[in-house]
Amino acid sequence: MAGLELLYSSVVSKITSPQDAVVCFVHWEIVRSGHKCIGSGDQPQHSDKTSELLPPGWNDSRELYTLRYQSNNDKSHLLLKAITVDSTLIFNIMDSATERVSDLTVNVSDYVDAENLQEFDRVFKKTEELAKKVESGLLVPDSSVKGESSKKAGKRRSADPQPDQDPLLIPPRNPHTGRQPHWQDPLAPFAAGGADLDPFGGRPGGMIMDPLRSGFPRSGFDPSAGIPGRLPPGAVPPGARFDPFGPVGQNRPSPDPDHMPPPGYDDMFM
Repeated sequence: MAGLELLYSSVVSKITSPQDAVVCFVHWEIVRSGHKCIGSGDQPQHSDKTSELLPPGWNDSRELYTLRYQSNNDKSHLLLKAITVDSTLIFNIMDSATERVSDLTVNVSDYVDAENLQEFDRVFKKTEELAKKVESGLLVPDSSVKGESSKKAGKRRSADPQPDQDPLLIPPRNPHTGRQPHWQDPLAPFAAGGADLDPFGGRPGGMIMDPLRSGFPRSGFDPSAGIPGRLPPGAVPPGARFDPFGPVGQNRPSPDPDHMPPPGYDDMFM
């Protein structure tokens, strides 16, 4: 990896443990992602300066490493902490600008040869694997770049709408458009019970008997064609169980008051 050898050579005299080597590797991956180190410790200091190198005192504590970074565009400020737990290093990084936190656990012996800490060409093992783990598990993408990508994607979607391919789009309710959605014919063969066998398949049919699905000729009233002034075309799927909420035809006779009287209606003792 370009640059890592120079960085390691600059601090090799201060590396005394495998954990130091792993922290050095992670530091370089952060630098490669577009950041510069500004110092060690939680709080800013007068001696802070941006650099690709590790700052003085970066490994004074063998139990806790704390480093601070800022992006080249000064939009991201990272606080990196690495805690030694037995043979592992637990990394935690927080972006103070977005308050996003990520962490990564590294088994030190898997990636560092403790017997060759002073030789760069032999100290690291499986560097590509470790680099991928750091990139995917620890580094947080730049929120500003992500935001720009989202805006561009939104503009593309708004500039090229495809309403016919949107499953969540509600058809227009204007009855004058004449647009009617595509419905399957409820009288198709084997349609009865299709919705019960495959409720998510969009097939018609059901357990309740419906005259429009019984196989007999349909009546003159088709609610799927719409009711002028009441329902637009396509508001009711063909063959749906539909109870009209008003007169459908014109000049319909009123019901006979004596039509189907209750039992015993003429019994004075009821």
